[in-house]
Amino acid sequence: MSVDAYLNFDGNCREAVEYYAEVFGTEKPKMLTFGEMPPNPAFTLPEEAKHLIMHTRLTISGSNVMFSDIFPGMPYVVGNNISLAIVSNNKEEIQSVFNQLKEGGSVRMELQETDWSKYYGMVTDKFGVNWQFNLGLGDW
Repeated sequence: MSVDAYLNFDGNCREAVEYYAEVFGTEKPKMLTFGEMPPNPAFTLPEEAKHLIMHTRLTISGSNVMFSDIFPGMPYVVGNNISLAIVSNNKEEIQSVFNQLKEGGSVRMELQETDWSKYYGMVTDKFGVNWQFNLGLGDW
């Protein structure tokens, strides 16, 4: 299991990640936009969201740092734009930690299969810390 930093940006994620890749001398990252995701018939993706970065990551000094733009209309507060991401290949471990952290906190997204992960969820713990959970990193 690893704990990775996850940074959110307000529409300038691509610029920030390219900058950090240059500063830290990393490979050019793969970037997935909201527009590249399979369409959801229950939700129409706004045109202004299609080019925004849904997910990318860099390896900086041996640590994974993940990035995304916030979705249009979601609140963005500098200082609250970071979460910690639990990455594990053990589904039971993810479930256990998720269940413990949600006590006294709030679930932002229940653990579930997504287009990018077999098991993913988000919780804000009782101290206001935002956590993401991901079963493995896949190709990312």
